[in-house]
Amino acid sequence: MVTRRIFIAIPLAAALPAHAQAWPAKPIKLVVPYAPGGTTDVIARMVAEYLGQRLGQNIIVDNKPGKGAMVGTALVAKAPPDGYTLLMSVISGLSISPTLYGGADFDPMADFIHITIASRNPSVLVVNPGFKAGTFKEYVEIAKTEPGKLAFATSGAGSSNHLLATRLQQVIGATMVHVPYRGAGPAMVDTIAGNVPSMFDSLPSAAPHIKAGKVRALAVSSEARNPAFPDVPTMKELGYPDLVSYSWFGISVPAKTPQPIVDRLAVELQAVLKEPVVVKRWEEIGAEASTMTPAEVTRFIQAEIDKWVPVVKSTGAKPE
Repeated sequence: MVTRRIFIAIPLAAALPAHAQAWPAKPIKLVVPYAPGGTTDVIARMVAEYLGQRLGQNIIVDNKPGKGAMVGTALVAKAPPDGYTLLMSVISGLSISPTLYGGADFDPMADFIHITIASRNPSVLVVNPGFKAGTFKEYVEIAKTEPGKLAFATSGAGSSNHLLATRLQQVIGATMVHVPYRGAGPAMVDTIAGNVPSMFDSLPSAAPHIKAGKVRALAVSSEARNPAFPDVPTMKELGYPDLVSYSWFGISVPAKTPQPIVDRLAVELQAVLKEPVVVKRWEEIGAEASTMTPAEVTRFIQAEIDKWVPVVKSTGAKPE
């Protein structure tokens, strides 16, 4: 009697773990935790375009605003760690809002692998062209002489711009009216329309509107004047050193994302930030690129959390 052996062919790809198969094999989603039109969205779309070219796949920008960037951040924290869902991580969603709102259902460090900081940007105070304040000094005087009346827009409660404005009120001893939006885009629309007289915004999203004369820039929050806007003074040089502030925008993935994918993303993202078109665009909008490694980014974000948690508590800022 002859014993017959039966062999079942198993496709090689199916026999390999998912992370060992070719990646990326399908489009990638980049979650932006703010509405379209703001700095986060502007930077995300530029990064998505050139990263997609390098990876050979489309990268779809998916705007998920809400709760000081915590809605979109939480979605990525819970996404499968397969390299197909990326987060445009921001200072508010990771370093500020979890303390401001409380009850975050994600851990800013344990639930993510932080890969790069794509940009670091100062804030800028802009006003509607018809607003009576022509300088930052005049703006402060209005806030002091009309307590509880001067309104300012931001991209949302818990944003770095919200805390900057809160800090300004503490420094000058005056109360202003915060008008939070679900992103810098809609906030800027209302500022241009005159529905709100002023706005604290990240410089990159405000830059085209400043250049077009749709709003007037009164001061920036950087250490030194920004090369893209040399005529706009810093808050520091105007006598407010406590108002030096920057926001940042990075790329993070869910924890447990395979190391080969993390390594590939780190390499490709650094290449994207060196693209001449990207470098030029960053210079035009007053943004600063980063060359930090994932390990350095992780330490940087932990330091930001350590910095901003006590600031949120000390300012008494509340979500509106």
